[in-house]
Amino acid sequence: MAAPEAESHAIAVRLDKLLTERGMTLTELSELVGVTSVNLSILKNGHARAIRFTTLTRLCEVLECQPGDLLALNKPDPATAQPSN
Repeated sequence: MAAPEAESHAIAVRLDKLLTERGMTLTELSELVGVTSVNLSILKNGHARAIRFTTLTRLCEVLECQPGDLLALNKPDPATAQPSN
C-alpha cells in the first residue's frame, strides 16, 4: 500500500515579514513566545500542519498583530489552475 500524499493547503505564514518589520530574530521571538526555534522555523517555512490557538495568541501578542497579519489564504490563480478530471 502506498503512503498517502501529504495534504496541501493554501495558507501562507507571513512570519518572516513580521520579524523583519519588527527587527526581531526567530530566536528572540522563540524566547518571548515560549515556543522552540525549531517549531517556529517549521511554522515560518510553511511546513506546520497545525497551530495551537494559545501559540497563535502569544505570537500575536508579542508581534503586536492580528491573526490575519500572520496568516493569509493564497487563492489559486484561475489562469494557471489545472482543470480537474
